[in-house]
Amino acid sequence: MKVLKYMSIGLLTLALGSCGSDYLDRDDLRGLDADAAATAAGNNPDVFLNGIWSHLVDMYASQHDTFNFMATLHACDMGTEDIAMAAEHWFNYDYQVDNRMYNYRRVNVSWTTFYTTISKANEVIGLYPNGGSTDGEKALLGQALAMRGFSYYYLIQLFRNYMTPEGTVNMTQKGLPLILTSVDVPDEAERTKLKGANTVARVFEQIESDLTRGVQLLEESKYKRPSKNYVDAHVANGLLARYYLLAQKWSDAATAAKKARSGKFYDGDPGYEPMGNAGLHDGFYDIENSEWMWGFDHSTETSTVYASFFSMISNLAPGYAGLGYAPRLIDARLYSQIPDDDYRKSLFNGPEGDKSQPTSAAQLPYANVKFGDDGNWTMDYMYMRAAEMYLIEAEALVRQGQGGQAAQVLGELMKYRQPSWNASEVTLNEILFQRRIELWGEGFRWFDMKRNNLGIDRTYEGNNHLPGDYQLKIPGQDVRWTYQIPRSEMQENDQLTDDDQNP
Repeated sequence: MKVLKYMSIGLLTLALGSCGSDYLDRDDLRGLDADAAATAAGNNPDVFLNGIWSHLVDMYASQHDTFNFMATLHACDMGTEDIAMAAEHWFNYDYQVDNRMYNYRRVNVSWTTFYTTISKANEVIGLYPNGGSTDGEKALLGQALAMRGFSYYYLIQLFRNYMTPEGTVNMTQKGLPLILTSVDVPDEAERTKLKGANTVARVFEQIESDLTRGVQLLEESKYKRPSKNYVDAHVANGLLARYYLLAQKWSDAATAAKKARSGKFYDGDPGYEPMGNAGLHDGFYDIENSEWMWGFDHSTETSTVYASFFSMISNLAPGYAGLGYAPRLIDARLYSQIPDDDYRKSLFNGPEGDKSQPTSAAQLPYANVKFGDDGNWTMDYMYMRAAEMYLIEAEALVRQGQGGQAAQVLGELMKYRQPSWNASEVTLNEILFQRRIELWGEGFRWFDMKRNNLGIDRTYEGNNHLPGDYQLKIPGQDVRWTYQIPRSEMQENDQLTDDDQNP
């Protein structure tokens, strides 16, 4: 029923953005002056950071398709042609590319996920007007800045059409509200004005500033994180590489991506290299995989069971996909393009299916068996891994006309994926194709399509998408590539006007 798209609308966390003394209003800091609070936070950063990490995996609005960050990524993936659903169920409106209106639940969940992360990051940023004095304070502040930049990076892509038809970034296009602290912008009137639409250029400026400062602080502090839940210099450089790719700063993207995977930021830092064939087939659910750079280490206390990413994506876990409600399949045309000797092809069934698989969902033609099951619903979430960094670096080199050098970088990954691969030069299309295979189901394809003005075509002969409204064709630049701003935000934010809403 169409009503599933709707949700009750309340005040969003955007109201937290005034950031006067509010950022000190925490039980663990109450009664301390600002300096003492900053010192306490620097000595015990988990108090602040664990709230951010847990928020990203929490449920919103008690609906099973609203598990915050990974729900947004999965919804976007469902709006491409690379994933097919075998039956209608959760995320079917996203699959129809019909879940973008201002009063729909998906829009509100995505907006609130990232603006809440921003408000949590601002609590930390507001503590350090001088940038932090100890390594602990710098590491805490660096992570907060990285997470704020991370949030605006996703928001601008979801909620604005930032590309021109010619393929360049439209810097004069309307942007989004920037919620900053008095540390960032001392003048209250200016901070208030920044809660308006701004421009894409201004939002990009903030993303770049936050991420570069975050990288600097994490490198300076030689921060060695306690677990992969946290953001270190590798991850912050990876986020910066993603942003530079979006902003078409190709040289900077290549440099940041290489630093992200191979930098040595503390004593004994091993960096990251691609996993081998065995790692590819471990189910993509263990944060201890050597290639994983960042993710969330789930426990029985944090697991949301049916309302989770693995419930939707894994045909092997006993969730909605695995129980047969809506198995997730690879697009038939994409599967046919994967070379037979590429190890990644075995992460999917062929057109004949595979009766040896343990669930009926995993036996289907084109069923993905990439994502597995650990038996107790504590499968970890993956946010970043080294393979992406090789692909970013290779793409950035191709964009600069360095196809031969790009082939060398890509070859460092491909020897672990398809040992027969030996191209001496690569094209942009080859890089984008490798991203489709390597990052399938991990939340990247929709963003790649939007930044490249690519369209969706599920109407080809022999497609395996559901019939009717699901077999659609949508060109790049179509309004369906952009969410509308939530109704609550348009009503409550007096810095926005009706003209700031997306069509």
